[in-house]
Amino acid sequence: MAAAFCFAKSNKRWHDWIMNHKLFGPFLRNWQEKRVVPRRAKWMMVITMDISLITLWITTGKIWLVVGMGVIMFMVAIWAWRFPSTPEEADARVHTGKKLGWF
Repeated sequence: MAAAFCFAKSNKRWHDWIMNHKLFGPFLRNWQEKRVVPRRAKWMMVITMDISLITLWITTGKIWLVVGMGVIMFMVAIWAWRFPSTPEEADARVHTGKKLGWF
């Protein structure tokens, strides 16, 4: 998402390339058009966060740092999991009027 934003601001050719890329294009278009985050991406995010926290604990041994980062990561995970996982789910939310999250 950040790469597409930067490409869009810096060079139209790069933006077009990433938006039409075989792997990244569908993900970026779904996010841009319907705010969809695929379930697999959500799980990969959580796994990466877990590995990061374990690595932080092993390398620093500072529990306060691990807990602080864990709280921030937990909040980011909650934010990401509020979004629909498929374009169909996003369309269903539009038709039913269901909002994202709790507010």
